[in-house]
Amino acid sequence: MAEARAGRVAIVGRPNVGKSTLLNAVLGQKLAITTPRPGTTRSCLLGVYYREEPPTQIAFIDTPGLERPRSVLGRVLAEEAQGSLEDADVVLFLVDATRGDPIAREDEEVLSRIRLVDKPVVLALNKVDRVKDKTELLPKLAAWHERHALDALVPLSALRGDNVEALFGELRARLPEGELYPPDFLTDRPERFFAAERVREAIIGHTREEVPHAVAVTIEEFADEPGLTRIAATIHVDRTSHKGILIGAGGERLKAIGTAARLEIEELLERKVFLKLWVKVDEDWTRDAERVRRLTRGGD
Repeated sequence: MAEARAGRVAIVGRPNVGKSTLLNAVLGQKLAITTPRPGTTRSCLLGVYYREEPPTQIAFIDTPGLERPRSVLGRVLAEEAQGSLEDADVVLFLVDATRGDPIAREDEEVLSRIRLVDKPVVLALNKVDRVKDKTELLPKLAAWHERHALDALVPLSALRGDNVEALFGELRARLPEGELYPPDFLTDRPERFFAAERVREAIIGHTREEVPHAVAVTIEEFADEPGLTRIAATIHVDRTSHKGILIGAGGERLKAIGTAARLEIEELLERKVFLKLWVKVDEDWTRDAERVRRLTRGGD
């Protein structure tokens, strides 16, 4: 019988390369919110994958996108992503296969940050399902293989789940022996954190591009009652104009956001939810590191 292996794997990469999509695909359920907008992930998220044969437990850490910070918010998120590398047994480095260059400069910068820690690095070339001519992948794979000493290189599609099993094998081979959590352990985040994230996901889906980057959601009330969970959440914006955009004419946009979020939370909790939303102007919160750290914790 194969030995039991367990360890922490930090999923890192530039924004919008599919880190959260991969986490959800591996776990077989929606744990992390995903949107087409870069910068959706705001904090590190633990999701534990377990299988009996061979006995394996992989504690995946989904992280904010690693990129050169352009703001205080970006700096705090980059610091959190960098911190996840310190605690990892293996680094899973995602890059986008649809990019034109064999190796993008931004990916080189991410790898330079990864190299600051002495950990095995498995590179996953993601979104190969979007590359019609698969021969176009060969120069990219060759370039990474020739230029960098990587422990493994796996082409895959997180969205479709293609080649995820091969990725699992490469990660397992580099994990230490032992166990980390009980077999049924999934995450260390409370339900209120995921409720806040579902609200933020709905905001991203219903607003223009400039608004979501300056929005945070905190949970003020989370109470279980017979047959119902009652949730009150505050949406923080850093400009008065954004409050108007979120509320919309006659409150219609905020109502639509609330309905979309409520349906997602009900699916998550598997029970009826009453959701009340408020919008609060927290002037320039994205420019204050202390407030960024407090507000991006969501429901914690």
